[in-house]
Amino acid sequence: MTQAVRAMQAGGPEVLEFSEIETPQPGPGEVLIDVEAAGVNFIDTYRRSGVYPMEYPHVVGVEGTGRIAEVGEGVESWSLGDRVAWHDAHGSYSTQVVADADMILSVPEFVRTEVAAAMPLQGLTAQYLATSSHEIKPGQTALVHAGAGGVGLLLTQIIKHLGGKVITTVSTEEKAELSRKAGADEAFLYGEGVDITAKVKELTNGEGVEVVYDGVGKDTFDASLASLKPLGSMVLFGGSSGQVPPFDIQRLNSSGGIFLSRPSLQWFVRTPEQLAKRASMLFNGLEHGWLDFRVGATFPLPEAAEAHRALEGRKTTGKVVLTV
Repeated sequence: MTQAVRAMQAGGPEVLEFSEIETPQPGPGEVLIDVEAAGVNFIDTYRRSGVYPMEYPHVVGVEGTGRIAEVGEGVESWSLGDRVAWHDAHGSYSTQVVADADMILSVPEFVRTEVAAAMPLQGLTAQYLATSSHEIKPGQTALVHAGAGGVGLLLTQIIKHLGGKVITTVSTEEKAELSRKAGADEAFLYGEGVDITAKVKELTNGEGVEVVYDGVGKDTFDASLASLKPLGSMVLFGGSSGQVPPFDIQRLNSSGGIFLSRPSLQWFVRTPEQLAKRASMLFNGLEHGWLDFRVGATFPLPEAAEAHRALEGRKTTGKVVLTV
């Protein structure tokens, strides 16, 4: 038997239940992994709450780290005991999970367990944002919303490593200090009465920025568009404040011929080679010290509901991790 956290029905964190389930079995091309830690992400809360339609009950979670316990038919690239991490294995809030053998990463032994669990989803997201959705060039300036969040902190570090400048928005002065420590050139508080566009223009001598990375969505979208230089890039990669309503595409023209994209990680790691290449940059950063993964809070697996409350209440910075 396997111990797991299941969402018994759509609802708040109280619908999460820690119990025993049948141990999952790997099929062809899959591996069974003994989970050591699991990452906690907003997508988990969306699926728990019913924002994203799911069957109930279901085991929550998509990300984690552990060691391979069993390989399915046809799997030749992995062996028992290999240390791995993953970003898209449904049912990761568990002591054992099945994953696609082509969509897991080999984890070097120097990487701490909590960091290995925290890295895949947010780390790979930050990597593709700065290198593919809009490729940062030396001297370019980026606006990063939620700069003290998991993706925001990593994205800031990667942009700085690539020679760019970073302006971030945050919700508290404590988070502003965290953002600056990650390398942000400027960090300012957003909220009621704050004119984001005016502040960005002030910080860029009236020019605006080359790119906005916006994972907040509805509350910041208009200000993000207005903060861009002509021919700038608007990269909308999330909607923590809600989804952006439909809008007239002609606005992109009137805003300066803006490039708008709405990416997600799945399109940038479609092959094992793409996945490994993107992850190699992250491991390089960890090994050489220019990249730091902030694990803001850890909870034992049975306390997943408390982890969700902390994440949804914006009480955390960096990554939340469940330990097994």
